[in-house]
Amino acid sequence: MMLLRRRLVLFLAGLGPRWLPFADVATPDLPLSRLVRLSLFQVSVGMTLVLLVGTLNRVMIVELGVAASVVAVMIALPVLFAPFRALIGHRSDTHRCALGWRRVPFVWKGTLYQFGGYAIMPFALLVLAGAGESASAPPWLGVGAAALAFLLVGAGTHVVQTAGLALATDLTPPESHPRVVGLMYVMLLLGMIASALLFGAALQDFTPGRLVQVIQGAAIGCLVLNAVALWKQEPRSPPRGAVRPPDASFAESWARFAAGGASLRRLVVVGLGTMAFGMADVLLEPYGGQVLDWSVGATTTLTAFLALGGLVGFSVASVALARGGDPYRLTLQAALVGVPAFALVILAAPLGLSSSFVAGNVLIGFGAALFGHATLTATMNLAPPGQAGLALGAWGAVQATAAGIAMALAGMIRDAVTFGAQALGLETGAAAGYLTVYALEILLLLVTIAATLPLLRRSRDASAPAASLGRSTGGAR
Repeated sequence: MMLLRRRLVLFLAGLGPRWLPFADVATPDLPLSRLVRLSLFQVSVGMTLVLLVGTLNRVMIVELGVAASVVAVMIALPVLFAPFRALIGHRSDTHRCALGWRRVPFVWKGTLYQFGGYAIMPFALLVLAGAGESASAPPWLGVGAAALAFLLVGAGTHVVQTAGLALATDLTPPESHPRVVGLMYVMLLLGMIASALLFGAALQDFTPGRLVQVIQGAAIGCLVLNAVALWKQEPRSPPRGAVRPPDASFAESWARFAAGGASLRRLVVVGLGTMAFGMADVLLEPYGGQVLDWSVGATTTLTAFLALGGLVGFSVASVALARGGDPYRLTLQAALVGVPAFALVILAAPLGLSSSFVAGNVLIGFGAALFGHATLTATMNLAPPGQAGLALGAWGAVQATAAGIAMALAGMIRDAVTFGAQALGLETGAAAGYLTVYALEILLLLVTIAATLPLLRRSRDASAPAASLGRSTGGAR
């Protein structure tokens, strides 16, 4: 009996790394439970993304009657802070704290920025939408307060994600970094799915008071999740009194990073692909509400479908890369998936097919996740030693900047096409502006494919000598 039980335990232990997602990332010093707890900061980031990009943009446009261009600019305001992600990563690489921490102070400061923005946001939105007219609030007050709220929440999110991902890479061996990145982004998507379902249920019967409660709940949720994620994670080093060598400047560190392979060309591909997938983010839920007549709760669940596709995409990318797959090939495949995805979204309007719209959302999430994982893994593989924060920050800066510009342009193009059609007397309804943006995204995906092909060829050329050397060595034996 004892022998049977021992064999059963050994069998189950052997199943773990094979069947449990990312179980092979864990080490004796860093068990999977601790790594999952650390990844809770990604759940808070996912909650913020759903609220800002998903729920609030639909509520502000449809229920509160704010112009789509104003909403797009508000949601894109955090992009003003995005270019500093590379600097944040570098500073967290070289930060000198009296307590011996590097990453923790940045994650905590980012959390406080998020909480402050959430504290201002609900009432700023009500004033922006005109709810403050009874109190004789000047128009600029709502615009300024809403802009400050979105900027604070976005800045805090950038700081939390950059320093948090760098901390995760610090705690794990280099060979596990791609899988760690995959785990962190799977947790991001799980947070997005759970938040979308919760927000959708809470706002099924929309009232301004319920909106205030949802935003306040998100503020508390971010604070608690990030505090739990950081608890006893980062080791304190160097010991008190130890002398550290002087740190390189940001310019020197950036020069080292840019000199590694096709770093700058890869960042260009990141920007193009992110814009191609990101322009739809600010318009998918309003499109469902205005064109397909979906309710607030129904359109909020679209984010869950988007995240579900992303979850599958990250899983596929993690398996492929763990087996030695080429990240540039995955990047190309992700862009190829996006073309039919947006075609399905476009067909949903003239055909009135909700199923086509849902399928398009799932494929968009799948392609975007595949693209993000592949490009981030390529960036991490070429990061110089000791520059995990800078590498993640550079990728995040380009990705977030491109996403913010894409969202702002999407809202402006949508409004311009809609107003132009109305001025010309064309009876296209609200669909024309949305469909123009989706068609532009297909065009950007084609440009991304063209820009990725040289990277794929360079990767093949670099791997060919290594393969031939391996064959010649084997023959010599």
